[in-house]
Amino acid sequence: MRTTLNISDDLLAEAKLLAVRTRRPIGAIVDDALRVLLRRVESESSTNAWSFPTSGAGGLQPGVNLDDRNALADLLGDNALP
Repeated sequence: MRTTLNISDDLLAEAKLLAVRTRRPIGAIVDDALRVLLRRVESESSTNAWSFPTSGAGGLQPGVNLDDRNALADLLGDNALP
């Protein structure tokens, strides 16, 4: 697919040098670089996934149901009248 991108001059120069050294088209270099970046970002987001502890030390207190928004608001006092 043909598209237009704005790439800084120094970065494009480095990519062109790599293309010459590896005897590959500049498009292949950009494709590979983008794939590497997307995989890294995807793996970082999956390894940094966080969830509420639901048992053991620091787990939920008895009676707390994370699926019941109204009950949580009551516990937090958000539904209290002013």
